[in-house]
Amino acid sequence: MVFIKNKRMPVESSEHIFEEVTYVVDHLKVRGLLMKPKLSVKRIVIYLRGGKGQVGKVRTGRLMQFADTNTLVFGPYYRGNNGSEGKDEFYGGDLNDVREAIHILHKSYPNAAIHMIGFSRGGLQGLLTFQDLPVSSLILWGGVSNIHLMYEERVDLRGMLRRMIGHPKKQAEAYEKRDAIAQIHENSPPIFIVHGGKDKQVGIHQAKFLENELKRIGTTYRTYYQMSEGHVPRPAAMKLTLNIVKQWMTDVENNQIKQTYMN
Repeated sequence: MVFIKNKRMPVESSEHIFEEVTYVVDHLKVRGLLMKPKLSVKRIVIYLRGGKGQVGKVRTGRLMQFADTNTLVFGPYYRGNNGSEGKDEFYGGDLNDVREAIHILHKSYPNAAIHMIGFSRGGLQGLLTFQDLPVSSLILWGGVSNIHLMYEERVDLRGMLRRMIGHPKKQAEAYEKRDAIAQIHENSPPIFIVHGGKDKQVGIHQAKFLENELKRIGTTYRTYYQMSEGHVPRPAAMKLTLNIVKQWMTDVENNQIKQTYMN
């Protein structure tokens, strides 16, 4: 469990080194973008991208938003994307690309807290993997929480979903495998739900659905809703949200998330 190739990226930074790394998952060579601090690593952030192919691709600017001098940030591309071998299965084998990367980083930095951030498609990517990984928390930012809601909401994506997964009724088993709620329990790592009230890509009902389910199950969670923002917050709201997300990570690491509550 190691990165088999590290390619230095031409990004200028006084505090971090940027590398495109390659690792093996299910006999496939999968790539991702690694932002490694020059100082010691005390926190790891796994950024789970949205979209597919070039839409929502992992970018250095996005990773830099979550950084500080002791934070390592990694964004897996997922198989079939951006030079990674294999075929994107949309919550299928690509989930192993997330699991393997986290195991590699945890082995390299066993004392660092690991936080997963699932943006858009990455929300469900995180919900389907975080249970069996050595992570401290999961943040869903404008994230998908239910594949059926996604199929109903995004009429423009139904063709893609039918090609990659099938029809919700005809291929019900494939959709059942992508039901993350069934895997969550009251002792699951804490979850932070961040969502915009005017999000047209992933409606806020995805966040409300997850919130209600977590409340029913008894899982520790927190919510932060920006009712005047869309899928990606405007600059001032983005700055505020990033500060709140980082504070969440600090609270989790200091064991200050003691009960379920809402902002």
